[in-house]
Amino acid sequence: MTLDLTPEQIETLFRRADGTYAFARWGRPIAPIVFGVEEETLKTIKGALEAVVTLAGHQMSETDPELGTNLMFFFFRDWDELLEIPDLDRLVPDLSQRVARLKEAGASQYRAFRFDDQGGIQAAFVFLRMSGDLARMPAETLALTQAVQIMLMWGDHAFAEQSPLAVLPETGATILRPEIAGVIAAAYDRMMPVAAKDASHALRLFARLQAPTQTSPGQ
Repeated sequence: MTLDLTPEQIETLFRRADGTYAFARWGRPIAPIVFGVEEETLKTIKGALEAVVTLAGHQMSETDPELGTNLMFFFFRDWDELLEIPDLDRLVPDLSQRVARLKEAGASQYRAFRFDDQGGIQAAFVFLRMSGDLARMPAETLALTQAVQIMLMWGDHAFAEQSPLAVLPETGATILRPEIAGVIAAAYDRMMPVAAKDASHALRLFARLQAPTQTSPGQ
């Protein structure tokens, strides 16, 4: 099966707001922790992560030998709550200024990444203000969306016009769009780099999308 994405569309998925191309994937196993949710939601989030990590052919771990935990999810009601978390400002530089900008913009979510010496993702921090549309979203949909968005460093407008998820008309089940699943799997091909800043990288991803694809998480 050939996935319906052109090289130009793939390139757009990793374009920054300033027009530069910037791609990165995890260079180490993912060791997640989730704050601010009930046990049932925690299981849903970790299940979605495991599904997308398996799709990518990557690994999860209980701990990171260097950082302990390298993927943190924070669920909260108000941005100011972040300022009360001990030592969070050591993990996220300029935290108070970021919170002020996010409040002013009325943002509901924010992701921050740290990178290793090879440019691969070393750690990620996901902040979700649970109000409005985000609070009304089914837990499974929210979890799968967030899992997709931390597997790679996507471009600033990668999913601005279309969600990475789709609903199967036959069953009503929410799944990862096959073309996005294909991009993730191709990005984690062992022959591909952990980071890239040249748009020719998109052509290499496109070449791998011509191969048979895997089943999308949620299906």
